Amino acid sequence: MAFGPYLLLASLEGLVTAAVLALMALGLSLVFGVMRVVNVAHGEFYMLGAVIAWWSASLISGHPALGFLLALVVSPLIVAAIALLSDRLVLRRLNYEPQATIVATIGLLYIIQQLALTFYGPDARPVQAPFDMRLALPWFGYSAYKLAIIAASIFLIIATWIGLTRTKAGLVMRATQSDPDTAQAFGIPVDRVYAVVFALGAGMAALAAVLIVPIQQAHYLMGQDPLLLSFVVVIIGGLGSLRGTVVAALFIGLSDGIISMFFSPTLAKMLATLLVALVLVFRPQGLFGTAAR
Repeated sequence: MAFGPYLLLASLEGLVTAAVLALMALGLSLVFGVMRVVNVAHGEFYMLGAVIAWWSASLISGHPALGFLLALVVSPLIVAAIALLSDRLVLRRLNYEPQATIVATIGLLYIIQQLALTFYGPDARPVQAPFDMRLALPWFGYSAYKLAIIAASIFLIIATWIGLTRTKAGLVMRATQSDPDTAQAFGIPVDRVYAVVFALGAGMAALAAVLIVPIQQAHYLMGQDPLLLSFVVVIIGGLGSLRGTVVAALFIGLSDGIISMFFSPTLAKMLATLLVALVLVFRPQGLFGTAAR
């Protein structure tokens, strides 16, 4: 193939990475934006979503779409419930104190990881895609399921934006984010809002895992790299900024796909790390974040 087809292929692969990364980072950014909690266990919620997706899909025989649809519903709900329980038992008891919650979520990371290793095992297991079609492009065929991942991510991001800006629940979240003490004084149950937001962020990570697991097999260590990339995205875009998260995910995903194809994956990671360093030096709040007053 000539340069153009290679660039198109690299861009499509980069968009798939960006789509999943945007969902993953959006959950992380939402938790920090509302709760001011850096959830180090976010990658393990992602991993847990993939493992539960494999378990759910294996319960149904027949057409793979049936198992996948079950996983798409069951996995985020179970992961969100686990996150809700974690908030009630751990984070709330620490009064959401930033340093203490970082240590607590690190502990939660290892607990979830070891439980997955114990009950799921060390093997990587696949989940069959709901459909197996290839879109015929002029130069090559491309997986229609990967394009469906991009479309699903766009839909979920728009739905999140509408939920945050056009609904009463979103108004309550934004009020809690702006001034939790005033929100509490006006009768908003801040602790309950925090619990829902933490569960929602974990559920978004699980959704991202369900979408990607037919391409990348479920494994108990699969949450580490997405967590690091999610932190890269939210640092560049600005913690708590939905627009910044989406823009940064697009940039990181596309640059990773293009640079990895034409040069090397290591160079892509190096450039992303360099960009993070530049952002921290010249604009610590991120490209779209708001400076602390």
